[in-house]
Amino acid sequence: MIVDCAHYSGGKRQHDHPLDPEDAAKMARGGGEFVWLGLHEPDAEEMAIVKRAFDLPELAVEDATRAHQRPKLEDYAGDGFFVVLRTARYDDAKEEVEFGEIHLFIGTGYVIAVRHGDASELNSARRRLEERPDLIEMGAASAVWAILDKVVDDYRPVVDGLENDLEEVEDNIFRQHGDSTQRIYFLKREVIEFHRAVAPLLGPLEALERGAFPQIDPELQTFFRDVADHARRVDETVMSQRELLTSILEANLALLSVRQNEVVRAISAWAAIIAVPTFIASVYGMNFEHMPELGSPFGYPLALLVMAACVLALYRFFRRIDWL
Repeated sequence: MIVDCAHYSGGKRQHDHPLDPEDAAKMARGGGEFVWLGLHEPDAEEMAIVKRAFDLPELAVEDATRAHQRPKLEDYAGDGFFVVLRTARYDDAKEEVEFGEIHLFIGTGYVIAVRHGDASELNSARRRLEERPDLIEMGAASAVWAILDKVVDDYRPVVDGLENDLEEVEDNIFRQHGDSTQRIYFLKREVIEFHRAVAPLLGPLEALERGAFPQIDPELQTFFRDVADHARRVDETVMSQRELLTSILEANLALLSVRQNEVVRAISAWAAIIAVPTFIASVYGMNFEHMPELGSPFGYPLALLVMAACVLALYRFFRRIDWL
């Protein structure tokens, strides 16, 4: 559905109510005057109306309708640009990153944002831009900046959520609170998926930062540079989390192996201790006739004393070598 469609001119919004796409397309004149159309999970019919109104590239429209695209920036010579962004939101209860997508059609005098998923709503980005008339006067690129800035800023809570869970896992491992292998694996999977959403975005942001697109006002490039810097910091943090999770997984497996060895050693030590009195008792249990000590009144207590002495000696030995 169409969330909002606004015409901006003279540094401010010209209408309080959303415009019809056909009417908005007639107002997309370029320069400091542009149209920002926002759609959320539109169907094929809605996309067809927008396509006809703004004469959008057919292949890009197909991509925007289906979603499930990697972050990218495509230059349709003469028809503007097509940008794919991956949005993210962290569900701390499930320890999962929820992903969405924003597809941007950028042309002379218009920006069309097609959003899939619930992450990174753009109403706040629109309100923030409308508070900066100086940026609006720089044209449609200002709306692109507002959207990119909102998407990248929304990555920070995801990074913080993953960091908190990572610290919990690390603490549980070294406090030996159960086996955290499964939790570590799922966290690493989420970090890898998040990295796949962030890393491909760096290339397009660096191109915008370098001024590869002359349509962007030089003054506005500093704002894109700030967004690119934030994205790089997020990417570096995610890479560090990915490496740390690998180290934590290896440490967890090593600790599990150590604990398993400790259990095996303790069982082996008790088995050795029990084996000596068992051997002595089995000898006397064979009921031989000619065993001199059987006729002695001290034979039985002496056998028990020998068993106890052997058990005590073995127990002290295994305690000294930390097997018990």
